[in-house]
Amino acid sequence: MTTTLTQRVCKSYKVLVGLEIHVQLATKSKMFTGAANGFGGEPNSQVDEVVLGLPGVLPVMNKKAVEYAMKVGLALGCKIAKHTKWDRKSYYYPDLPKNYQISQYDLPLCYEGSFEIPGEDGNPVRVRVRRAHLEEDAGKLLHEAPGGYAIDWSIVDLNRAGTPLLEIVTEPDLTTPKQVAAFGQELQKLVQFLGVSEGQMQMGHMRFEPNINVHITDQDGAVHKTAITEIKNLNSFSVLERATAYEIQRQIRQWEETGDLGRKSTYGWDEPSESTFHQRDKEDADDYRYFPDPDLVPVEPSDEWVAEIKGQIGELPAARRKRYVGALGLSEKDAAILAGDREIGDFFEQVIAGGAEAKRASTLMEALREMSNEKSVPLMKLGVKPVRVAEIAALVVGGKVAASKETAKKIIDALAQGDRPAEQAAADLGLIQSTDTGAIDAAIDALIAQNPKSLQDYKGGKLTALGSLVGMVMKSGKGLNAKLVQEQLKKRLG
Repeated sequence: MTTTLTQRVCKSYKVLVGLEIHVQLATKSKMFTGAANGFGGEPNSQVDEVVLGLPGVLPVMNKKAVEYAMKVGLALGCKIAKHTKWDRKSYYYPDLPKNYQISQYDLPLCYEGSFEIPGEDGNPVRVRVRRAHLEEDAGKLLHEAPGGYAIDWSIVDLNRAGTPLLEIVTEPDLTTPKQVAAFGQELQKLVQFLGVSEGQMQMGHMRFEPNINVHITDQDGAVHKTAITEIKNLNSFSVLERATAYEIQRQIRQWEETGDLGRKSTYGWDEPSESTFHQRDKEDADDYRYFPDPDLVPVEPSDEWVAEIKGQIGELPAARRKRYVGALGLSEKDAAILAGDREIGDFFEQVIAGGAEAKRASTLMEALREMSNEKSVPLMKLGVKPVRVAEIAALVVGGKVAASKETAKKIIDALAQGDRPAEQAAADLGLIQSTDTGAIDAAIDALIAQNPKSLQDYKGGKLTALGSLVGMVMKSGKGLNAKLVQEQLKKRLG
């Protein structure tokens, strides 16, 4: 007797990915206590009785954290709950001393939003936001000693415990690994733009957890739905994309090889092997024994409070970027840089308000960014006013200074030493160009008398030799206007 094995073949498949994103909020103190909030510091130096869960202590909610959460929620198009409460999520780990986390279960602060990201084909992709709720972070468990050597115990650092944490949960609207990474990148720009989080991945300010499953269509047209797996604590966009891509293919391979659609479970990411690995089967909500926290009052934002927060948001990065490209004619790259940082974008807007043409202003902003990097000083602290940058743009347009980034940087550097009109700073540096055609003509006469080879080449039809001739004239006289030199050369040489 022989047994015929049915070969499982994936003819096509549909990917569904929802994201859970944890964003640490950049408040000065923690979520339910006045202990300092911030990255770094000596281990266990940013703790107090509330963080340690000592008997008799009571939590007090951080109003600023609630406002930051509402600001993100509104920017994501969410509704703000009229009434929400705090819940205890019970579980024990050594980095959670009181054995429960204060979170929000069935009544999140923000819900039913949507956010658009750029798709791979250039068209926007709409991602629904299920909820964004506040909670407190846990501490850190280290399984290697400082220096990287192995130990047979765990080290607990509670500095992170109690940090305000905004958990954002999307619907499973993402369908490719690149979309998943793009959502993460756009969200990072958003929280940084709003000023609610530093959003530095390497410091743990943002952690991503994709929830992935695949609808596989076999050769007979039947659809097989894999169980959802959640990949925990991914902290780079590259890893987020690669882990999602690997897990999609792992689920398909598992079904093809065994017919197993898996169980709802949690996976980790192993960077050396670039693969996911099973950690544990997923808990259900009942396992956490949620119940309302008896020590905290509900949050009931008034219409006036919500309106006040909404008024602080302003034009969001995506809208600003679109305007810079469509209305101002900037390149996608320049627009993305200027729109991605609120302060830099506002500075750029003030330069334009001072009379600078947008593309010229963008070029000068590039010079400012380079100086910021060279001096290791934030652009906003270079000490140059937007109106002075607009004056530099006017000097360039008027032909009074050379249209070069190096010239602009020299003037900016001088202005940083002491504020004065840009033209005065340029004059003090000897950078004001002469528009006296008499001096230019005299320099051209001298060049013709010398009869250089480039002159013969140009007359012989080699038009590229003009650049060399302009350079020779510029060297022969200080402060000549390059544009006028070129115009006069063309006239004289026909």
